[in-house]
Amino acid sequence: MAGTSSPEAVKKLLENMQGDLRSLSLECRKKFPPVKEAAESGIIKVKTIAARNSDILAALKENSSEVVQPFLMGCGTKEPKITQLCLAAIQRLMSHEVVSEAAAGNIINMLWQLMENSLEELKLLQTVLVLLTTNTVVHDEALSKAIVLCFRLHFTKDNITNNTAAATVRQVVTVVFERVVAEDERYKDTIDQPITVQGNSNRRSVSTLKPCAKDAYMLFQDLCQLVNADAPYWLVGMTEMTRTFGLELLESVLNDFPQVFLQHQEFSFLLKERVCPLVIKLFSPNIKFRQGSSTSSSPAPVEKPYFPICMRLLRVVSVLIKQFYSLLVTECEIFLSLLVKFLDADKPQWLRAVAVESIHRLCVQPQLLRSFCQSYDMKQHSTKVFRDIVNALGSFIQSLFLVPSTGNTSVTPNQTGSNASGNTGAAQTNPGVLGMGGGATVLPAFEYRGTWIPILNVTVQGSAKATYLEMLDKVEPPTIPEGYAMSVAFHCLLDLVRGITTMIEGELGEAETVSQTSTETTSLPAQSSEQQDLQSVSDQSEKELVSRAVWEEMVNACWCGLLAALSLLLDASTDEAATENILKAELTMAALCGKLGLVTSRDAFITAICKGSLPPHYALTVLNSTTAALSSKSYSIQGQNVQMISPSSESHQQVVAVGQPLALQPQGTVMLTSKNIQCMRTLLNLAHCHGAVLGTSWQLVLATLQHLVWILGLKPGVGGALKPGRAAEGPSTVLTTAVMTDLPVISNILSRLFESSQYLDDVSLHHLINALCSLSLEAMDMAYGNNKEPSLFAVAKLLETGLVNMHRIEILWRPLTGHLLEVCQHPNSRMREWGAEALTSLIKAGLTFSHDPPLSQNQRLQLLLLNPLKELSNISHPDIRIKQLECVLQILQSQGDSLGPGWPLVLGVMGAIRSDQGESLIRTAFQCLQLVVTDFLPTMPCTCLQIVVEVAGSFGLHNQELNISLTSIGLLWNISDYFFQRGEIIEKELNKEEAVLQKQAEEKGVMLNRPFHPAPPFDCLWLCLYAKLGELCVDPRPAVRKSAGQTLFSTIGAHGTLLQHSTWHTVIWKVLFHLLDRVREASTTADKEKIESGGGNILIHHSRDTAEKQWAETWVLTLAGVARIFNTRRYLLQPLGDFSQAWDVLLDHIQSAALSKNNEVSLAALKSFQEILQIVSPARDSEKPETPPAINVSVPVVVGTTTATSLGRSFMRTDSIGERIGRYNGSEPPVITDEIEDLNLWWAAWNSWYRIGSESTRPPITCDKLTFIPSQPFLTALIQIFPALYQHIKTGFSMDDLQKLGVILHGAVSVPISSDASPFILPSYTEAVLTSLQEAVLTALDVLQKAICVGSESMQIMYPAIFDQLLAFVEFSCKPPQYGQLETKHIANAKYNQAEWVALNYVPFAERSLEVVVDLYQKTACHKAVVTEKVLQNIIKTLRIPLSLKYSCPSESTWKLAVSALLKVLSIGLPVARQHASSGKFDSMWPELANTFEDFLFTKSTPPDNLSIQEFQKNESIDVEVVQLISTEILPYANFIPKDFVGQIMTMLNKGSIHSQSSSFTEAEIDIRMREEFSKVCFETLLQFSFSNKVTTPQEGYISRMALSVLLKRSQDVLHRYIEDERLSGKCPLPRQQVTEIIFVLKAVSTLIDSLKKTQPENVDANTWAQVIALYPTLVECITCSSSEVCSALKEALVPFKDFMHPPAPKLATHSLRGQAPSTTFNLNASESGEVLQAKEGIAVHSCVASGAHSACR
Repeated sequence: MAGTSSPEAVKKLLENMQGDLRSLSLECRKKFPPVKEAAESGIIKVKTIAARNSDILAALKENSSEVVQPFLMGCGTKEPKITQLCLAAIQRLMSHEVVSEAAAGNIINMLWQLMENSLEELKLLQTVLVLLTTNTVVHDEALSKAIVLCFRLHFTKDNITNNTAAATVRQVVTVVFERVVAEDERYKDTIDQPITVQGNSNRRSVSTLKPCAKDAYMLFQDLCQLVNADAPYWLVGMTEMTRTFGLELLESVLNDFPQVFLQHQEFSFLLKERVCPLVIKLFSPNIKFRQGSSTSSSPAPVEKPYFPICMRLLRVVSVLIKQFYSLLVTECEIFLSLLVKFLDADKPQWLRAVAVESIHRLCVQPQLLRSFCQSYDMKQHSTKVFRDIVNALGSFIQSLFLVPSTGNTSVTPNQTGSNASGNTGAAQTNPGVLGMGGGATVLPAFEYRGTWIPILNVTVQGSAKATYLEMLDKVEPPTIPEGYAMSVAFHCLLDLVRGITTMIEGELGEAETVSQTSTETTSLPAQSSEQQDLQSVSDQSEKELVSRAVWEEMVNACWCGLLAALSLLLDASTDEAATENILKAELTMAALCGKLGLVTSRDAFITAICKGSLPPHYALTVLNSTTAALSSKSYSIQGQNVQMISPSSESHQQVVAVGQPLALQPQGTVMLTSKNIQCMRTLLNLAHCHGAVLGTSWQLVLATLQHLVWILGLKPGVGGALKPGRAAEGPSTVLTTAVMTDLPVISNILSRLFESSQYLDDVSLHHLINALCSLSLEAMDMAYGNNKEPSLFAVAKLLETGLVNMHRIEILWRPLTGHLLEVCQHPNSRMREWGAEALTSLIKAGLTFSHDPPLSQNQRLQLLLLNPLKELSNISHPDIRIKQLECVLQILQSQGDSLGPGWPLVLGVMGAIRSDQGESLIRTAFQCLQLVVTDFLPTMPCTCLQIVVEVAGSFGLHNQELNISLTSIGLLWNISDYFFQRGEIIEKELNKEEAVLQKQAEEKGVMLNRPFHPAPPFDCLWLCLYAKLGELCVDPRPAVRKSAGQTLFSTIGAHGTLLQHSTWHTVIWKVLFHLLDRVREASTTADKEKIESGGGNILIHHSRDTAEKQWAETWVLTLAGVARIFNTRRYLLQPLGDFSQAWDVLLDHIQSAALSKNNEVSLAALKSFQEILQIVSPARDSEKPETPPAINVSVPVVVGTTTATSLGRSFMRTDSIGERIGRYNGSEPPVITDEIEDLNLWWAAWNSWYRIGSESTRPPITCDKLTFIPSQPFLTALIQIFPALYQHIKTGFSMDDLQKLGVILHGAVSVPISSDASPFILPSYTEAVLTSLQEAVLTALDVLQKAICVGSESMQIMYPAIFDQLLAFVEFSCKPPQYGQLETKHIANAKYNQAEWVALNYVPFAERSLEVVVDLYQKTACHKAVVTEKVLQNIIKTLRIPLSLKYSCPSESTWKLAVSALLKVLSIGLPVARQHASSGKFDSMWPELANTFEDFLFTKSTPPDNLSIQEFQKNESIDVEVVQLISTEILPYANFIPKDFVGQIMTMLNKGSIHSQSSSFTEAEIDIRMREEFSKVCFETLLQFSFSNKVTTPQEGYISRMALSVLLKRSQDVLHRYIEDERLSGKCPLPRQQVTEIIFVLKAVSTLIDSLKKTQPENVDANTWAQVIALYPTLVECITCSSSEVCSALKEALVPFKDFMHPPAPKLATHSLRGQAPSTTFNLNASESGEVLQAKEGIAVHSCVASGAHSACR
């Protein structure tokens, strides 16, 4: 009051007062003197007070009764002017607060009088107001009087007064309550609130209240009484009162001063006890009334609801609920239930409208709604008020559509205060089609099944601006425009949603920040509250749990009703803005449910939006199942069923797109309206902004989007973004321009939606991925069995999601790639293609993304990223594999240097390509491999090198493309080169790795398991390389085998020195021998079918035209390679413990190859054999290591038992190697001496050689065309090996071995050759040339013989065996050897082109053998063995064959050579034979020799006709030579020679001496052909040994006697035969030869007699004489012969007989001669032979001239 108490104000007041008093005194001067006096005294009083007091105002107040008195009196005059003046003065005093309580009472009494007199009513009201508002002096009865005064004025006839009074009453009531508030404020600090007695039943007992409160209490109590039509307690004097005004006053008090009621229990008591019952009582007509129900049904007429009261009651209820809900829980429940009832369809429209407005007021107060929920819905056995309100709104909206509008709604609504436009009437006539014709605009409206309801703009969002609740002036119910109730209800729903969601989300946000700051817990798990973990109790406060329960209950209570209503409205809405609002409400609800983890409700709202997005009745399983679940719960609202109403199909929306549904069977086309697109945008918005809470409903959202995208024809592009597709999919998709402009936006939003997935938490992201995966699975199911375009939405979006979430790719990689891998296996090619595209894009992106930590430090992640690439290898579709390999190629090109631990996976992908997967695949994979080998070997971990080798090897084995196989072998060579160059580095790294692995293995207690384990890791790498090449060496394709074989052996040759010594063991056994085994097996089982061509137009050479022949080449190459390694690396291999076993195995391989029925293989095997035998010393100095390698390979004990005898040897061994090694302790390596070891090896080689030889030369048992006969080169090579081999084994070479050798040599020489090969082996038949085989055989024997020559005595017993062998060969000259049963043709008869076998020309060979025999015999004739074993006899026996054949020999040279050989041999052998005559060792030789002479000299074979005279003479001279040998070498030594033999010789000479010839000679040649020279020599020899003057031994005499006897007998025979023939022939001359013969005999007889005459008589045996004389008669008989030649010869023969014509001698002489004869011998030595006398016939006679012998017989 600073304004009124300042000195100026006080001064002014005093002046005004005095002025007022003066005016009053002036006015009353005439009429009212008392007043005038009072006024004047009042002036004095005022002046006095002003003069005496410093605090003038206080003094004035003290004396206010006196000061006011004049004015009161003035009022009492009832003069208007005076009254007005007085009232103004009183008001001034009041406004300066200088009126005391007493004065105030007086003033009020004065005012009451004025009122009763109806004077200055407005001024009165004004005065009361001033009096009550300026201060609190008026109270209790005074106050009540003042209030009653105002009430009384309110009910006057004057309208202005009424209204003013009403306003004043309202203000006064307010003032009364304001005083309470002020009073409370004053006392709040000093005094505690007095404790009131509970349940105070005495309504007037307000003693506990302070004054102002007491007044207010009394006033409020009376207001209730008045409204209830009872008498007031305090407002005494009330005459009249209306309910409406009373209710308005109650409402304003309750609304304006809730704190008074809440703080004072007395007031609360009033509310409970008075107000609520009153309201409920007043509501009763409204509750009971049913519109349209007949009155007869109820016993008493029902009071009709009265609009003004009903409306005011609702206003009171609104206030009560809003302000005193906490006090009046039970009462509010009743009120709210009533409100809900008022919405029933059978209530009057105005009542429903007002009720909706009331409910709207509640709906904008979310905290209040929350309280309802807590107080009712969450309590047991309580009405679910909140749920009912929402459901009631829903039913209300449904009823508006379903129930036709009744009553007064048809009146056009423009008379009301609402802003509905005037064309509503028109709209009703033609609902919804407004403006289609052009100009007019479409009214926003709802339309459902023919019911058209306009949407009015009733309220601002978020405030409940009621229209009808504010109509306090209306008495009659107003007309409700159509659509008003609907619009309010619609706004109710929107505000309800907005309020709840805003409130809960706000509180949720606070709760989250609190929980995050207190404990670093993650945000609430998005799961339904039922499953929420108990552990949350510990880390979230109790309060929050309670709040959460409330939030969940609120949502649970309202969502069904909301959804039912909103879905219906969404379906019915024709206005874009309304649709937008509905969708926004559904979206916010869905998001809220999601945040609270209420899955069912969330899904229901999302389903609604999804359904809105799709065309009506669109078959989409996901949505239908959800809806089915919902519609099965129909929610009962007060006995009424609210069904989830499914959308109506007759939509009046503009169609903006036509497309094909995404379904298995195309069902025609479907249409999309602009509303569908609007819903779709909402759906996108939902997913974009609230993805984190969608959880499993991603499924719904994405399924819907997928279908929409399909209908709109969006197709995925690069990176998974959807672009408007080509219209090529069919005529189905038709889009309006509106949508065409929208499409890029939609596709952009779609992409952004998935981009925003990077902001989702991990759990939500997983939900999204899972949803996409299951969508994709559905799309896959649909795409099965047809090749239509599939829906690629899910795959594309999986890709997009993966790409934007690279920073946390680990958490989603497995499900993501796992699914894409399934897509890649789909039979639909388009689907597959996209699966692979997505997968490879993700892998590439993952590898290039800059992760933290980088991939190089996060190996696990790198392997994780690469793993799906590997998994793709399990898919057989070639298009997928091509994508996979292209991806690998790109990875290599971009990331090759940093793959690190990912290499095994990448290499595995290349290696997983199989031969049957097509050429292009293999090519691409191989391209990758080439890139790796050329560029990346140095960058990859050394542990991966082995994989590179394996992969390269696997490409070699692919049979699709030969070039790739060959190139891969080249790569293996490059790899081996790389190993060689970087050996040290690789070795170090591998050893380090090995140590780590070893340690891990030990910790686990398992063995370290890797191939070739005990070898060091670097060696294992080599071994793997070798093993791979080894596999390629047995590839089915010859070119590959060849290349691999060459590479393998080159590699081992070039780089083998890098290996540890012990590793060679593995190389030999596991690589080389293993390979040999496989090649051998493959070769022996190879197909012999002819291969026509080598693919394409390549011709195949006949030497390679079967698989067998091609394998033969491989076998050759392999065997040669292994042999070469054995040869060049022997110094490394020999110290290995089991070298001898290896040697045996190698020999075994050589043997089996040599015995294979393939000339190429067998010959090559021998070459390898030769190669390994050319080893002279175990190591060459240049390559020998400085120290012998430590033998760390345990020497197998087997070596010890492999004694010499076990190899078929019998030489001595002092001890076994095993024992020798055993003597060394382990510390120093034993130094093994090589001799014994070597000897074993050589003997093993000999055994192999023997087996090869004996098997290959053994004749076949059966003979057919296919019989395999070894070739000449093979046999040659075989035999050529022997000399070299023999050098090493000669010390132990036994007779047994020689026998074995002989068999082989004999067999080898016997083998025929095929006719097609003969021109190459035999130059021509006529040339006497040895084949190389024959030469080799002879060389072998020569080597042996030379070795024996210098060898020990024990070796020389082998000579006879060698002779036997050679002699066997000699026999070949006449009897070519037979090869089994094989028929051989003579070469001249063989046809080259036929498969015939041709016998060789063995003559040169036999002849050469014969020469060797002669030479050898010359050297060895005296050897003991040669003597003992009857070698000479054997030689003679063998020579007898060609000699007896003579002209029948295949070759003329043979017998000539045989003769000369015989002569040479005998010249050496006979002296030896004589020397050993006594031992009898040669006894059996003599008959053989005799027969040989006989057969040769008197051959049965006739000379060929074409033999020339010169040739014949030459041949004769040979015969002569033989006879001369007899005369020089045999006969002179007759005493050393068996008699029989001599006899045979004599007989033979005799035979020869008598001329005999063949009958075939022509007459002209007869003289020559008679072999006269030969006969002569025979005869002379006979004669020579017939007479000898010196008989040294009886033997000699015997020889001469025998000779004579033979001679004479022969002559006798010839003569007799001649005589006989002559007599028989008659006149015919005898044959020339017979004549010649007789002439020869006659001459011989004369010569004989001549000789006998010359011999000393004692030398001639009487018997001989007798024989001679006995010839005479025979000779005489020949006289009759007709031949002159015979006659002259006869003459000569007869002449000597004259000497026998003498008288008989005395008996004594004869006797002595006889007795002497036996003892007479003669010795004819060369020195004693006389001169040769030539008789005239040319017959040479040797005369033995002895001294005194001339006259012996004369």
